[in-house]
Parts: sequence; C-alpha cells; structure tokens
Amino acid sequence: MGLLDGKRLLVTGVLTDSSIAFNVAKLAQEEGAQVVLTGFGRLSLVERIAKRLPEPPPVIELDVQNDDHLDTLADRVGAHLDGLDGIVHSIGFAPQSCLGGNFLNTSWEDVATAVHVSTFSFKSLAVACLPLMKEGGAVVGLDFDATKAWPVYDWMGVAKAGLESCSRYLARDLGKHGIRVNLVAAGPLRTMAAKSIPGFKEFEEAWPERAPLGWDLADTAPAAKACVALLSDWFPATTGEIVHVDGGVHAMGV
Repeated sequence: MGLLDGKRLLVTGVLTDSSIAFNVAKLAQEEGAQVVLTGFGRLSLVERIAKRLPEPPPVIELDVQNDDHLDTLADRVGAHLDGLDGIVHSIGFAPQSCLGGNFLNTSWEDVATAVHVSTFSFKSLAVACLPLMKEGGAVVGLDFDATKAWPVYDWMGVAKAGLESCSRYLARDLGKHGIRVNLVAAGPLRTMAAKSIPGFKEFEEAWPERAPLGWDLADTAPAAKACVALLSDWFPATTGEIVHVDGGVHAMGV
C-alpha cells in the first residue's frame, strides 16, 4: 500500500527532471497515484520529460492566463481521470525587470504579469478543477518564504507573499468542499526557475551555511516528499498551513 494509493492528481510545472514538480509526480506515482501533467508553450518538451517518469502520464496544455484553457480544464483532465483528489501548483513567472535589484523601477505591466501567473493562478487553478473534486482532496502550492525581503527576489517576493495570503483565503472558502489548501516553502534549488533570477548566486553561497540541517541546492526530494505527504490522508485536519522545507533557515536570526 502506497501513501497515495488510488489518488488522482494533477501536477503543473514540470519542465525538466530537476524541477520539484517532476519529483512530486515521480514520488506520487511510486506511492500509487495516477497523474496527469500540464504544460505551457513547449508541450513537446514536457512530453519528453514525462517519459522519464515510472509511468509516462498524459500531458495537457494549460496557460493560466488563458480563460479558455481554464474553462475547459475540468473536461480535458476528465478525459483521463474520473475525478481529482489532489492538485500541485508549481507555476511562477516574472519578467526580468521584476528581479535582480530593479524593484523601484519595475512597471505595473510587468508586476501585473508576475502576480497574475504566480499568485492569481493558484485560485484560478483550484476553481477550474473544483468540479472534479466532489469527494474533497488537497491543493498544494510551491512557495518561497515571503516574510522577508530577499536580495534580488524583488517583485517575485511580493507575488509569493500574495500566494501565501491567497492560500489562506482558499483554505477558508474550499474547506466546505472538504478540500485542504497548503503550501510548501522550499529553500533555494538549482531549478530552471532559479537560473532565471539574476544574482541567484547570493542564495547559493549563504543558504547552506545558515541552515541548521545543511542544505543541498541540487536535491529537490525533500520538498517533493513534503508535497506528497500533504496530498496524502495523513494531514486530514491541516489547511492554510505553510510547511518550510529549507533546512531550518526560516527559523534562524541574522
């Protein structure tokens, strides 16, 4: 018996096999879940990466800024699964002007894009999938601690703060449907998303030294395990929570 035996999951954000979402999908399958992936833009790339999973899952297109994609998502997922027990939100994007120390000069248009894709999409995805979650379930999002102003993270930090607030409101409003909503705040990892952040090296150098448990910038497994645990039935009364998987840095002083 696996931790997710019989669970039906939608996992977003798989772009490379170094992503947290890929390892969530892999571990979920190993624990007994059926998985459907979403991709945006480079679907052929996602389909190629999907073949590296234990059981290559279906891949459907999802642009979270496209209302047609969201309006038809339940039907398109429903073509592969007869319902959903869990959703993994691993979607984030900010134009380059939003990162790298340009905080005071970023335009609203670029900030709006970052907030739409990285924050509002959490609500959009949950609502789009709600018709498939008639028996309740779990929504898990990927976060980066937004209680502090980090170097170079700038408006993406603001978007993550919005994500944390959004998760609490979703927990409030989806609770009546038996749906739990939680976030996993991972420490910095050398994913494709991280490579797009100017000055990411500042995190690479400081984090392992500050983490009481140490920190491996290349190991996405701890964050993936936390996601799978929250998707399972082992947290039946936990919602609106942020689980930190960062080696303990969030709890340390300067």
